[in-house]
Amino acid sequence: MTEPLSDIVPHLPHVNASLNALATVLLVVGFLLIKRRQEQAHKWVMLACFGVSAVFLASYLTYHFNIVGGSKKFPSSEYPAAAYVYYPILISHILLAVTVPFLAIGTIYLGLADKRQGHRRLAKWTFPIWLYVSVTGVIVYLMLYQIFTSPG
Repeated sequence: MTEPLSDIVPHLPHVNASLNALATVLLVVGFLLIKRRQEQAHKWVMLACFGVSAVFLASYLTYHFNIVGGSKKFPSSEYPAAAYVYYPILISHILLAVTVPFLAIGTIYLGLADKRQGHRRLAKWTFPIWLYVSVTGVIVYLMLYQIFTSPG
């Protein structure tokens, strides 16, 4: 028997952080594989990374469309100095995260279509942005749910 969605939703931020961490690992592995010219392994790892990111997006949207009482807010009044670090990371994370699906789909398309020059050119933008978004997703989670928690 499965749990009702309302029982699962509060756990999704932890799932999302885990998916972001896994995407980070897969991105780095994919990068190392292509540097070693292991193209088939690179292709499968990057497709797995895209799959993990797609599951993340579904989980993230599920959380934000179903969370009761709104999403968790950073406790700025308790940790004002940390807020100066948290919000720039969060804002840059969100702004760049919007671009990742488009960049990733374009890069994957060019790779699968064997349009190597275009694939390489776009991947030089996609990889660092996607990696930054994945890493900062974990940082935002850690700051919001693990490090700077509201007292009480």
